[in-house]
Amino acid sequence: MPKHILVVGSINLDLVAQATRIPQAGETVHGETFQTFFGGKGANQAVAAARLGGRVAMIDKVGSDEFGARLKQGLRKAGVRVASVEKAPGHSGVALITTDKHAHNSIVVVPGANGALLPEDLDHHRAMIESSAILLAQLEIPLATVEHLAVLAGRYQVPLMLDPAPARAVGRKTMRAVTWLTPNETESTTLLRETEMGDDIESTANRLLSMGCRNVILKLGSRGVYLSGHDSQARFIKGFQVKAHDTTAAGDAFNGAFAVVLTQGKSPAECARFACAAAALSVTRVGAQPSLPTREETEEFLRRAGRR
Repeated sequence: MPKHILVVGSINLDLVAQATRIPQAGETVHGETFQTFFGGKGANQAVAAARLGGRVAMIDKVGSDEFGARLKQGLRKAGVRVASVEKAPGHSGVALITTDKHAHNSIVVVPGANGALLPEDLDHHRAMIESSAILLAQLEIPLATVEHLAVLAGRYQVPLMLDPAPARAVGRKTMRAVTWLTPNETESTTLLRETEMGDDIESTANRLLSMGCRNVILKLGSRGVYLSGHDSQARFIKGFQVKAHDTTAAGDAFNGAFAVVLTQGKSPAECARFACAAAALSVTRVGAQPSLPTREETEEFLRRAGRR
């Protein structure tokens, strides 16, 4: 049996309001629609990988509120193994999301039970971590827990993919354990403690690599991604042009997709192109997890793109 992809990260309920534009500070705008979706960057990446054919398990906590059981059941229905998703007293994680007519969004995340996932919880699942094909992590759980996961990844020599979102600083000790760092432009500037990324993508990637990670995948939105590092020739992978409706889980779709095909032996460039296709498909739909495509949809999208 193939090894599993293990996601250590957040599980949220997304409360999504759509308006013509995102309000400024102190401003009230008229909303057009309101919906709830299963979300959280960790859960999104787990579901993305499962829908694309990966064997996926997850470690996190949900609350003892009414959302907790719904969130766990939603993961189970998507094909994610949830035996290590535990219950914590209090409320589950939630994300308050506003989207506009241009598919831009503004997000406030309230961690809830996600904040109760502590380093010692990972120690209870060391066998699961050690037997993983790859670990996926984000920064919607306590940073100390991510740092401990990096220690365990290094100890057991399991590749670690880190999505440094929401944007925050990450220490060099943790960065040295990261096999694949996947920041967008905002997250890159935060990691590098700069005010803006600038136009020199290669220079930005090299400075991120100098922080200790083995490889970097710099996400550039609809333009595509820039790959660089020890396991990949430095190169730009062009994105796919689609009509975007909601970009909420595009980065999560990319990470889940990249992990699946990487563990199936594809080259980093092939993985990035496949992941760009999955991300492109996701933005054509509304909602986080409902937007995530299947393997068949993504391969058909690539076939049609190849015929153009």
